[in-house]
Amino acid sequence: MDRLDCDRMFVTVLETGSFSAAALRLGTSSSQASKLVSKLEQRLGVQLFKRSTRALSPTDVGRSYYERVKNLLDAFETLDASVRESATTPTGRLKISAPGSFGTVVLSEVLVAFARRYPLIELDVSFSDRSVNIVDEGFDMAIRIGTLSDSSLVARKLGEVHVRIAASPVYLEQFGTPQHWREMPQHQCIIDTNFRDPWHWPFAGGGGSSEIITVPVRGRLRFANTEACLQAAMAGLGIARLPGFIAAPALQRGEIVRLLENFDTPPLGLFAVYPPARHLAHRARLLIDFLVSHFTRFPPV
Repeated sequence: MDRLDCDRMFVTVLETGSFSAAALRLGTSSSQASKLVSKLEQRLGVQLFKRSTRALSPTDVGRSYYERVKNLLDAFETLDASVRESATTPTGRLKISAPGSFGTVVLSEVLVAFARRYPLIELDVSFSDRSVNIVDEGFDMAIRIGTLSDSSLVARKLGEVHVRIAASPVYLEQFGTPQHWREMPQHQCIIDTNFRDPWHWPFAGGGGSSEIITVPVRGRLRFANTEACLQAAMAGLGIARLPGFIAAPALQRGEIVRLLENFDTPPLGLFAVYPPARHLAHRARLLIDFLVSHFTRFPPV
């Protein structure tokens, strides 16, 4: 008898609670199910189940063995599926969610390149700053920026997004240029409500310190859109906290000026997140690897 057959039967018996239910799930007989588990016990030299005429329950050793062998069986299944899929041309549909501004300004170009490379993979992409429920809404993955809150999802880091503090020359001429983060509460700030805590801006402590200081800010303008924040900053209406990929063109043109470079705000993590599963679809793995490769070579500004 194959050792993997014995292990699979043991795991299924423990999960279903009986030999008959396990046999039904695996398409065999109750006697064969019992025989496979007994063979495994003989090979290991331990009792995995307590048996009686009324109940079947795992021993302490059985529970411990289950926790270890279950992971091994899952790994075997993932390996088998990966080998089978890698031998075929990638196909199928990927439903993806990404933040609106990052999606249109940065990600769309990368997805177009991916689509060219894999012409049989369908992409269904939603650009929205709403944090979607990946499982309930049927997404294969989401691109997220910042601190991750849902610990039930698997995350792979793609890179970092730098944040710039900036204002227009017009604003700075009228209200002065802040030289230290302590001066920020005195200024009109443009609030991007997409940030996790939009009313508190983080800064490096300065002087070589690794301490992060959180500074309360105020402002009469609030937008749930980073491009609107940029427009307000260019109009001289306040100081904005902007992702680097949004700020870079206006900085290069001199329409806004970068501030407080000695107290640079910490970069935000850029992640691909997806539901935990025994087997991540080959097309999803291809996309994640493609994104990692791209953002390693071409980090977001």
